[in-house]
Amino acid sequence: MTDDFSSPRHPEARIFRLVIEYDGSGFHGWQRQKSDRTVQAVIESALFTMTGENIVVSGSGRTDAGVHALAQAASFRTVSRLTAAAFLKGLNSLLPDDVTIHACEPVHNGFHARFDARGKHYRYHIRNTPLAPAIGRQFVWHIRMPLNVPAMAKAAAFLIGTHDFKSFEGAGSPRNHTVRTLTRATVTAEENGNIAVDMEADGFLRFMVRNIVGTLVDVGMGKIPAPEVVAILEAKDRSRASATAPPQGLFLMQVRY
Repeated sequence: MTDDFSSPRHPEARIFRLVIEYDGSGFHGWQRQKSDRTVQAVIESALFTMTGENIVVSGSGRTDAGVHALAQAASFRTVSRLTAAAFLKGLNSLLPDDVTIHACEPVHNGFHARFDARGKHYRYHIRNTPLAPAIGRQFVWHIRMPLNVPAMAKAAAFLIGTHDFKSFEGAGSPRNHTVRTLTRATVTAEENGNIAVDMEADGFLRFMVRNIVGTLVDVGMGKIPAPEVVAILEAKDRSRASATAPPQGLFLMQVRY
């Protein structure tokens, strides 16, 4: 029988929070699938080896196939008497090389990694050079055409605040509403043709970051004037925004509680 994270059946159970880094290249996203390899599934398998329990690991949110994380947060409930230090050591010895647990700590009863999250920080990496990189290509979106970074930054700034982000929501998202508060949206030119797009919000819709990045890239290419982003946002129509940016450039940087 599978333990429900919120079940009161085992009042002596404890809850632990994990901080997880993973290379999403070899995963079909975070959430467990019937046959595809996922981050949630490999962690749950390792926990079963350690405890003999069918533990459900609840992530702070889903990441899609090919998306990476430096600090994904997750929580699980267990009746095991293992310490947090034992879980940290044991999980890292059992998990594949593309997943690392950076922290494991006990948290209060009732804590939930998803529902208690107060905000997230995502970063999207673009490599804007004539030649594609051979090393690190699985972590960037390579764009040959020179991008106007100041125009992209100007467009991004229009998105800061509390808005209905329906124009940037992926199809089929199971959300009650599409209003989110974006507290940070920056586009920064770095060394060697690298561009970083940073976004922080109280929550993100499915594909929201990647859809915004795709639109900002079209601004950088001169296809869309920067102020047009306001009209796209206000239209609440996904067809008004640009194509979704590929997953490999996206990293979940931090989950705030």
